[in-house]
Amino acid sequence: MKNGLEDVIAAETQLSDVDGEAGRLIIRGVSLDQLVSTATYESIAALLLDGLTERHFSLAEFGPRLGEMREDLFVHLAALDSAALGLPPVDAMRALIARLPDGEDFEAALRLLAAPAVFLPAIIRLQAGKEPFAPDRSLPQAADILRMLTGQSPSREQTAALDAYLVTISDHGLNASTFAARVVASTHAGLTSSVLAAISALKGPLHGGAPGPVLDMFDAIGASANAHDWLSHALDRGERLMGFGHRIYRVRDPRADALKQALRPLVSAAQVDRERIVLAEAVEHAALAILKERKPGRPLDVNVEFYTALLLEALGFPRESFTGVFAIGRTVGWIAHAREQALEGRLIRPRSVYIGPLPQAA
Repeated sequence: MKNGLEDVIAAETQLSDVDGEAGRLIIRGVSLDQLVSTATYESIAALLLDGLTERHFSLAEFGPRLGEMREDLFVHLAALDSAALGLPPVDAMRALIARLPDGEDFEAALRLLAAPAVFLPAIIRLQAGKEPFAPDRSLPQAADILRMLTGQSPSREQTAALDAYLVTISDHGLNASTFAARVVASTHAGLTSSVLAAISALKGPLHGGAPGPVLDMFDAIGASANAHDWLSHALDRGERLMGFGHRIYRVRDPRADALKQALRPLVSAAQVDRERIVLAEAVEHAALAILKERKPGRPLDVNVEFYTALLLEALGFPRESFTGVFAIGRTVGWIAHAREQALEGRLIRPRSVYIGPLPQAA
């Protein structure tokens, strides 16, 4: 038995491979560094879902069908009441997704891919006292998300940055939310139920609920000159440095480098706060030096949360919505794993070891 199922093999998959020792992520036979430079949300979704639904589809038809589904789902926003809008964005989004029917087919998968992309920007706007924008089926998903968020056509650099993020976090082995999706899928409950379980796991601060606090750390540090002392004092207090360390990676998280690279065109086009980038780089440099000195035996490097926070902030997402944006990208991985489990796996039913009291003998 291993607490937390550390290193326990629970599934065979053709979807992704996380090599923590080498710092490498492979998605369906393609390394992340190859994917992130050319892939779009539509192409990564087509890659992950290929062969896992009852019908075959081409990339050329996938985008238009996804756009139509976004338009169809906009009507569900009418169900949002004041109680739902008082919830954190990811919870309000989950409540709307719970209205969708369960299913196992291509239409069910497509509906769930479109749903968070439509619901989250609308919820962000409604919570800010603004009217939501209806989807535009003619746009790619990343561009339409940004247009629904801001009401303006995004730049080429902004669309490419969001595509890079959605591709980067589309799948990542048997993480907590993906495992939750596979457990539910193994009961044949349906894709909506699997996605709802996954969102519920994702929102925890030990999983996908952590990128926002990276920005809180930047705000508290304030200026590059303060980074070393602030970080040292935080460690003195026993606090965790947000954006550093990972359960699997023993070297630098490859997704961190992918997102750092995705930020560069925004910086070059003056579409991001340069001072924020300078501060982040100072924090990264100082933190790595301090961690190496204080914890020489522990492999603590930058993880995906660090540059996720910078990228999503630059694109205009409020920090309280970051977990919901994570869900937009990861839903395709959840669906692919759920389908793989339903098609090839068994009911997931591990055993526990009882350590409680025994009944007294008569």
